Amino acid sequence: MNLRFRLIAFLLLADLATALSAAAPNWLATVTLTPAGSHVMGNPAAPLKVTAYVSYTCPHCAHFEVESDQPLKTQFIPTGKVSLEIKHLLRDPIDATAAQLANCGPKEKFFGNHAMFMRSQDQWIAVLGNSTEAQRQRWSAGDHTAQRKAIAADLHFTEMMLKRGYTRPQIDACLADEAMAHRLAAHTAEALKLGFEGTPAFSLNGTALFGTNSWGTLEPQLRARM
Repeated sequence: MNLRFRLIAFLLLADLATALSAAAPNWLATVTLTPAGSHVMGNPAAPLKVTAYVSYTCPHCAHFEVESDQPLKTQFIPTGKVSLEIKHLLRDPIDATAAQLANCGPKEKFFGNHAMFMRSQDQWIAVLGNSTEAQRQRWSAGDHTAQRKAIAADLHFTEMMLKRGYTRPQIDACLADEAMAHRLAAHTAEALKLGFEGTPAFSLNGTALFGTNSWGTLEPQLRARM
């Protein structure tokens, strides 16, 4: 093959590679909102569908977020073979308030909100530990909306959401969203029905993975099925 034909072949292969790259879905940027009000990152038709039931006041859930983030986003979800769904197993009013705010706004913002609450957990848990009796009383006074607004203010959740680009009216609307509160409570009921008692908990294609409570125990099960 002479130089001219080699050059043509090279250019054709380069064009083909570019076309295939452009056609490949960006599964990391694909977020689906399910009928149950949960969020799925990745190929919604992935053969391996992981559901994580989490609590924002659970330190093990924060550890899972940190440990799983890089491998999930580089080795699993981009392949289209694995998707990650987040559901909530609510443990307390503070957890419920964080969940309301994490689910606030368009579906594309959820995973950023979720990561923010998990990765800053040490900071706002410290504020919780230094809370006053008067503050704790505010968290259980009035209706659910008033309670959530008090928690969001005292634990600096409102400030965190403002930095994420939300406005105060948007934040207040999400904290007052009782339909959302019922959807999140349904996630908890589903987790309890499956037999989960702690967080994080996982199911794979709808089957509960009992004894799997960390990235270290989940990862080998995914690799074995890929």
